[in-house]
Amino acid sequence: MPDHRIARAITTLAGLFALLALATADVAAQRIVRADSLRQIQSVVPMSGPAGTQISVSSDNLPLAARVHIAVGMLHAGFETIGQAAQGEWGEISASVQIPAASTWDRPLYVIALDGVFSPIGISDPFHVTNDDGMIRRTGRVIDEGGPCLALLDDNGLLYALAGELGGFRPGDEVVVDGTYSGSSPCRDGSTIGVARIEARDPPLGGPRTP
Repeated sequence: MPDHRIARAITTLAGLFALLALATADVAAQRIVRADSLRQIQSVVPMSGPAGTQISVSSDNLPLAARVHIAVGMLHAGFETIGQAAQGEWGEISASVQIPAASTWDRPLYVIALDGVFSPIGISDPFHVTNDDGMIRRTGRVIDEGGPCLALLDDNGLLYALAGELGGFRPGDEVVVDGTYSGSSPCRDGSTIGVARIEARDPPLGGPRTP
């Protein structure tokens, strides 16, 4: 059986670097980001919530910069700046910013630190935007990781344990899942979706429909 954790990490990294190479409304030209130029943003609190949530961002491992901007973005969709961070003499940053009101619950956001010329210098783990009922929506493929729970490998390369009634769906099925997000899992390391609704994914135009 292939190691889905390794595949997920590779897919996610590739997606992040594709995201960070995109031009934005704040940047006049496309930038190339080297893998060794990015640091992991150490703390974003909370890590989930509805659009408009106020989050606290902090990290003490970023390179010194004359100015640090905070942005959020989705994979393959660019990013937008939402504030600035104060930076101490050793490179530590802190900021309080708001998740944009237009954010949707069907894709994760990443918090990104940019230097004074808008080159990315740090990126966070995914922030999970919820709807008014506290749920997220993810689309992807049901997989079996060999533990007590089935999991969802979503279109962004993120892996979620699935808790609750799956309605007869099996590994290999393409599905859309709505449910509550948890940053921990009772059956594997990582995140969990408490399934409230699961249905077959719409097939590509002209393609076969899942029975």
